[in-house]
Amino acid sequence: MATLGNEQPRADAREALATLIDVLREIVGSSGLLLDDDVRARHVGMGSRTSIQARVLVRPASTAEVSAVLAACHAAGVSVIPHGGLTGLVHGTDAQAHEVILSLERMQRIEAVDTTQRVLVAEAGVILEQAQNAVAAAGLLLPVDIGARGSATLGGMVATNAGGNRVICYGMMRDNLRGLEVVLADGTVLDSMNALVKNNSGYDLKHLFIGSEGTLGIVTRIVLRLCEPPAGRRVALVAVPDFAAVCTLLRQIDHAMDGRLLAFEVMWQDFYHAVTTPPALARAPLPQHYPFYVLVEASVGDDHQPDRFEDTLGTLLDAGIVVDATFCKNERECAALWALRDDVAQLRRFGPLVAYDISLRLADTGHFVETLRSMIAERWPGARLWAFGHLGDGNVHLAVNVPDLDAQRRAELDALVYAPLQALRGAASAEHCIGIEKKPWLGVSRSPAEVNVMRSLKQVLDPKGVLNPGRVFDIEQGGI
Repeated sequence: MATLGNEQPRADAREALATLIDVLREIVGSSGLLLDDDVRARHVGMGSRTSIQARVLVRPASTAEVSAVLAACHAAGVSVIPHGGLTGLVHGTDAQAHEVILSLERMQRIEAVDTTQRVLVAEAGVILEQAQNAVAAAGLLLPVDIGARGSATLGGMVATNAGGNRVICYGMMRDNLRGLEVVLADGTVLDSMNALVKNNSGYDLKHLFIGSEGTLGIVTRIVLRLCEPPAGRRVALVAVPDFAAVCTLLRQIDHAMDGRLLAFEVMWQDFYHAVTTPPALARAPLPQHYPFYVLVEASVGDDHQPDRFEDTLGTLLDAGIVVDATFCKNERECAALWALRDDVAQLRRFGPLVAYDISLRLADTGHFVETLRSMIAERWPGARLWAFGHLGDGNVHLAVNVPDLDAQRRAELDALVYAPLQALRGAASAEHCIGIEKKPWLGVSRSPAEVNVMRSLKQVLDPKGVLNPGRVFDIEQGGI
């Protein structure tokens, strides 16, 4: 039985690791194996509070090497912690001294940009931005886009079912994945690299691994669908008087643009104020006193749709649904508005933050945020909450600063955020999965029967519990 990620290692685990190092070096070569100080000097990741504790990081250069590495770790009973771009926020990549980190950073080959089938075939270590550039050079669009495009890997995005800015139009990673290759815990290579749109030949096994956080297998190669890029786009920042108007705006602009709405990003007033006030670099394109601001982007495919975008927002302005607006005239202005929305780092100047990533029905979101804001202010005077997110697909991000936050206060804060979600049929994780951070709250979004099926899948595919143990749910002593 593998040691859990949050338990003290057994003495025999350390001994097994010492023996395993020589085996791993034989598989990947000296250049593919990092030890001790070379491991701990690496970037620890966005969501981690401590330095890397692991002694060993292995960097296979092919699927065959991944298979051999996993087979060796499985035989030794040593846990494997997969690392991608390290942009997660739930401690899904934390690794202890007795565990082996597996990175696919040497597997960055783009095998094909197939313009006939309109798919990308690539190894899992490819960086998203690298893939986007290759696809754009072929005249196509890779639909999924996230703010961490410069560091997130395609394999990590599959393992976490990444969403991002365009979900309202193109869906999440799951909706864009045609096929994958995955290596199971014992080294078995599962080849589901099928590029077909329609393939109802038995169970579609790839869906087991999308969003599984590396607990069921390691994704090594993928096939992603590609789309024709829009002929053009229109971007506007609008202010609305209340949350009911946010909901009306979404329905009206999506209807007017024939379902071509690419992004619908909502910023509560306090967030907008923070990212448009010095030392923030962005000037406020609209006055700072409105309750809500919405960044709207739509693709346009003919000569009439650009006018329709602006005409619709003009009509909503006349009706009072929109109370102010600014339209982008060029790509520079579009980039400036997106930079404003993405400048979450500005919030750190107010002190340490706790970040939350949840999903709700749109109709419940406004009341939820305001109730939460009131409860936090009542419990901790001086605390602050900022809200923003991809509300076109129900995903709201919360950043909270609580003075003198300790473990007890953090537990209370988590309960204020997560506990109400169960009655609302919300999700404790919208984009960043469960990891270690959200394990106590898995039951908010999943029934006991669902969790039992998850455990059964883990038992079948990883009977020794060596793949990213302690994530999603705990591995019970003597079994899964």
